[in-house]
Amino acid sequence: MAATAIAVPTVLIVDDQTLFRSGLVRLLDSDPRINVLDDAADGLAGLEKIAALRPDVVLMDIKMPKMDGIEATRRIVSEYPNTKVLILTTFDNDGYVVQALQAGASGYLLKDSQPEAIAAAILAVLTGDRVMTQTVADHVLAMLEGSNHSKERYDGLTRREIEILRLLAQGLANKQIAYRFKISEKIVRNHISNFYEKLGVGDRSQAVLYAVRKGLVEP
Repeated sequence: MAATAIAVPTVLIVDDQTLFRSGLVRLLDSDPRINVLDDAADGLAGLEKIAALRPDVVLMDIKMPKMDGIEATRRIVSEYPNTKVLILTTFDNDGYVVQALQAGASGYLLKDSQPEAIAAAILAVLTGDRVMTQTVADHVLAMLEGSNHSKERYDGLTRREIEILRLLAQGLANKQIAYRFKISEKIVRNHISNFYEKLGVGDRSQAVLYAVRKGLVEP
């Protein structure tokens, strides 16, 4: 009985850096386990190509014109649930990592990853694994566990307080934050009061400045 052929996963690369994008296409094209369908220079163009090509995996940068990688990831996960998104970027701060994972990304790699590691990550996310560069994984683990490292880095803030601070710094109103976490506005106000006291700040603008300094949001 003949062995069943294993399907080669199809990939779309979305990155606004032309040299990096073309170099990655060449590297992955040389791997017989990967089939690169096409590439795009921003999230909006990427969505258009996904609609036509339906790739198995999208390698997605974060900071791009027209539509960034976070919003593009959110759209892909919602509209094309069979397509996995693997973030591939230069940014390793907690804010981008958490936003990407909340948007539904299946993994988060840095651009200094070896080609073999990127190819292995593509294959891994197709099996349902969550793949992250080690330094990124350490940050996420610290935040999820509320470890001393995370609390020291964010001046004693709890994981939920950090999440609310990030959304507040992004301009969301208390009502929107409450809806996002399915909690009451009163609880949101309590969390905000708590982290105002911990940070020694008196208003939203000071809290936003703190969030920017800590890399929780983009300035």
